[in-house]
Amino acid sequence: MVFATPAEEAELEQLIQIEQDLELQREWTEFRWKQAASQCYLNFWVNYCIGKARAEYRAELDPIRAQEVQVRNVQRKLRESLKNQEDIKRATERASAEKAAERAANQREYEAKQKAAAERAADLEQRRKDAPKRAQENKAGTQLD
Repeated sequence: MVFATPAEEAELEQLIQIEQDLELQREWTEFRWKQAASQCYLNFWVNYCIGKARAEYRAELDPIRAQEVQVRNVQRKLRESLKNQEDIKRATERASAEKAAERAANQREYEAKQKAAAERAADLEQRRKDAPKRAQENKAGTQLD
């Protein structure tokens, strides 16, 4: 049986950090694109300038996207592996005799509580039905002759 190793956990943390760094690079690239596009509107050849700025933006953005795709694929596989390992661990715990006995005890306790609650509800309902009779008896017993 194989469980998640600290190396796998560390690798996942490292991938998350790489993803955050790539997101920061993406944000800076978008910031520079917006700055360049706004500067283009000050020029006479606006469309040419925007086209050139867009080409630079794409040239910067494409490698970042490629890295993001690779990182996310590795993350997905690693998380799937960790999840599968956790599922195997849970399945082995559920299959143990100790856990089966604990579940049976919990089931018996639950059923006992349900039975007690049903008895209390029935008793309360019976008291409600008998309330007018008891009130009449109390009233008859307290009258002075």
